[in-house]
Amino acid sequence: MHILPTPIRLLLALGTLLLALYPLFGSALTGEQHDFYLQKLTSIMILAIVALSLDLLVGISGMVSLAQAAFFGIAGYTLVLVAPEYEAISVWVALPLCLGISALAALVMGLLIIRTSGIFFIMATIAFSQMLFYLFHDASFAGGSDGAYLLMKPDVSIAGVQLLDLDNRQTLFYVALASLVGVFLLLHTFLRAPFGQVLLGIRENESRVRAMGYNPLFYKLAAFVIAGTLAGYAGMLSATQYGFVSPSQVGWELSAHVLVMVILGGMGTLFGAILGAFAFEGLHTGFAALTPHWELLMGLVVIGMVLLLPRGIAGLLLQLCERKRKNNKAKAAAAVVGAVKAVKEETL
Repeated sequence: MHILPTPIRLLLALGTLLLALYPLFGSALTGEQHDFYLQKLTSIMILAIVALSLDLLVGISGMVSLAQAAFFGIAGYTLVLVAPEYEAISVWVALPLCLGISALAALVMGLLIIRTSGIFFIMATIAFSQMLFYLFHDASFAGGSDGAYLLMKPDVSIAGVQLLDLDNRQTLFYVALASLVGVFLLLHTFLRAPFGQVLLGIRENESRVRAMGYNPLFYKLAAFVIAGTLAGYAGMLSATQYGFVSPSQVGWELSAHVLVMVILGGMGTLFGAILGAFAFEGLHTGFAALTPHWELLMGLVVIGMVLLLPRGIAGLLLQLCERKRKNNKAKAAAAVVGAVKAVKEETL
């Protein structure tokens, strides 16, 4: 993956800075709705992590999966079910369990379906998601269709010294922000490594990658497990935020919701997944406040953006940066030619 253009890096840095400052000035802008928007921004950043994990599959590896919500929900249910009812579970216990079970679920699912491709791969991921949906929907130990509750947030402490208070909404906001930035940087670095370059090669031409001596199935399975683990981490954050999980968080509909974010933001760019999450959820919130028929407006906007921006928001930004770079290059070349002409005239 190429280094992002400087304007885009500055844009991402500015956006991160504004998010980091929001808890400080948000109340002055939103008044009594400050807590609502703080919660909303936290949930958007958690969804953006899921979108990043899905972009690793769809945009980078060329695998369209509708199973990310399955790993998201599995981690959330894991946190709720292993936590004592009236006691906070240690995050040092909960985190490895949630990530480990999500990774194991992704590994098992991946081993069974990784040889499929195209529509068959999509249908297989939907089938597994629905199987898990009905498992949790009908399981009494998981609360059935009513879902399950987390009464106490995970405890983040070492030797009795509390490091973070996850009951504090502002603290959880910064945890989500740091997690989003960390996951983005991790994936960006990962994709610039040889392993990531092989994944990009598989997306372009799997047969050629195989002819070069690589095993595409291994790399695709590894990407599937990594993406499932990251989605599981987001699921744990979501369960921590709301203290509640339900079967709807496991169904394929949530995966489709996140897939639309990735498409709107721009597949294969990583930062586009983040932009897509904020754009989609921002429009959702705005339209829902205007009319109860917000789905119609959302549908029209999504269709319009897909038609007008086939490469998504990120593709538009990259195109503008490329156009600016070419213009600057042309101006520099023209300046050099002008200087050479001036020297020749002086010489004559």
